[in-house]
Amino acid sequence: MFTPRALAYRVSKNFEHDKVKLAVVVQRMVNSDISGIMFTIDPNSELPHIIIEAGYGLGEALVGGKVTPDTYVVDKFHRKILNRRISNQTWKLVRGESGECMRQDIPQDLATKQKMTDEQILDLAEVGNQIEMHYDRPMDIEWAMEGGSMYIVQARPVTTLSKDKNVKAEDKIEASRTILVKGLGASPGKASGPVRIYQEDMSLDVVKQGDIMVTQMTTPDMVPAMTRTSAIITDEGGMTCHAAIVARELGIPCIVGAKNATEVLKNGMEVTVHGQTGVVYEGLDKEDKPASAPVATMAASAPITGTKIMVNVGVPQKAEEYAKLPVQGVGLMRIEFLFTSYIQEHPCALIEQGRERELIDKLSQGIATVAKAFFPRPIILRTSDFKTNEYRDMKGGARYEPKEQNPMIGWRGCSRYVSESYHDAFLAELKAIKKAREEMGLTNVWIMLPFVRTVDEVVKIERMMNDVGLYRGNDFKLYLMAEVPVIVFMAEEFAEHCDGFSIGSNDLTQLTMGADRDSDILGRMGYFDERSPAIKRAIAHLIKHAHNKGVPVGICGQAPSVYPEFCEFLVRAGIDSISLNADTVLTTINYVAAAEQRMVLESIRRQK
Repeated sequence: MFTPRALAYRVSKNFEHDKVKLAVVVQRMVNSDISGIMFTIDPNSELPHIIIEAGYGLGEALVGGKVTPDTYVVDKFHRKILNRRISNQTWKLVRGESGECMRQDIPQDLATKQKMTDEQILDLAEVGNQIEMHYDRPMDIEWAMEGGSMYIVQARPVTTLSKDKNVKAEDKIEASRTILVKGLGASPGKASGPVRIYQEDMSLDVVKQGDIMVTQMTTPDMVPAMTRTSAIITDEGGMTCHAAIVARELGIPCIVGAKNATEVLKNGMEVTVHGQTGVVYEGLDKEDKPASAPVATMAASAPITGTKIMVNVGVPQKAEEYAKLPVQGVGLMRIEFLFTSYIQEHPCALIEQGRERELIDKLSQGIATVAKAFFPRPIILRTSDFKTNEYRDMKGGARYEPKEQNPMIGWRGCSRYVSESYHDAFLAELKAIKKAREEMGLTNVWIMLPFVRTVDEVVKIERMMNDVGLYRGNDFKLYLMAEVPVIVFMAEEFAEHCDGFSIGSNDLTQLTMGADRDSDILGRMGYFDERSPAIKRAIAHLIKHAHNKGVPVGICGQAPSVYPEFCEFLVRAGIDSISLNADTVLTTINYVAAAEQRMVLESIRRQK
């Protein structure tokens, strides 16, 4: 209770030292022959790979960074082992006769052998996939094997993921520089500073702000010192050892399994650490930026809700920031923002100039930016919903766009996709989505169609999707925006042709109330208000009849982000998911949780 780690934690959380009690858990021990850790996403690159680390004996040696484990990389979609890193494990921890942990030497013929069979690796990876699907987010899992039986002993969300996604050419180590140490890159980034060799019997005070901490392995008690370092290097450990996990949480570079770093590097030596490539080289890099500040996880303090909470994403560059929010995916990603950010020209103009491939590539890159940040949480991508006046403003747009008196209720959404003049441009969008899903492995990208007016439109568009190789199934969903009142009236007919509805409360209010949402006059007079009884009745009707067909209903419009009382109505109406503006997520989660709790208490009182 009074170790430096415990004291530092209580101070940081403003807990009073004399009011803390200690709990003891008694639990059956898995007397493991082999044990390890599994990430259902590569925590370094965020690629859709399963990372499995395995070692002989009890797991304490591995998670404590005392031994270097085997590392297996598995393609989570194709049941294929992509890479193996076999370690030389000379000893293991075992259970002694009286129950204590003791070290035991490993015979040489086993020490360098692959710890698990390929079949065991693939079976374990499949278990990881199942756990990730259950929790709907990347998971950090501890496992153990005893007598051929597999046990999952812990599963928790991956709280932090890498900040650096790509190693740019200019970030690679210059050939002319002297490489001092190589290991396993466990937390990305680059940092320079003086080496500080640390041993467990030393005072934590020897590690100063900005030091490069070099040690055989880290322990939880070292955390106060680790927070002062600009990078961490360990002789032992794997990608899921204590040093690696803490470094990623702190946002600093880390290299583990460097074997002889504590011998080669000397106190005061100035070095530069590349956390992604796993290399330490001599000298300082004067262009290094300071290590990023720790990123506080918001998911830890957010209440759990039965209603799925999603986030709306407009600007792709914000995806990494928004992905840290305690949400279960993206309820609305607007592809038109990719046109403004990445394309900046009318799609028909690009196609006519023979630049369709450029259009597809840029769109897929933009989609991947968001999908990768949230993987494997779903991204509901709304296909283009520009209005004719907005398309005309694009470079080359005047040639392809008519002038409409009221573009807000004109040629937009699905009516545009099925028209002959925009058909090829929409196919390019579909091809970009297919590329992101199949070539980039981002199968969390789903489609949502805006401004749907007829069932026939949906049938034609699904046929176009099939033509480019996109088929509705378990990992690919088709959603319809519920914003034109016809969907409310014909919910069960539309439900036959989609996997979900998402309410666009802005357009639904506009078209139900006959109030242009861009009209300042009508807005001031109160005609445009999503809280109108008519809008609530329409939403409740849609939810009821969609649920009759087993189809979920979400909302991605503005209302729940603005009006707390609207969240209460949605929860009571049985909404399945609410997608919010990023800056309102935490506040609104509390509103939703409170509304759900009130419903439960009311139900209990009625039963009594």
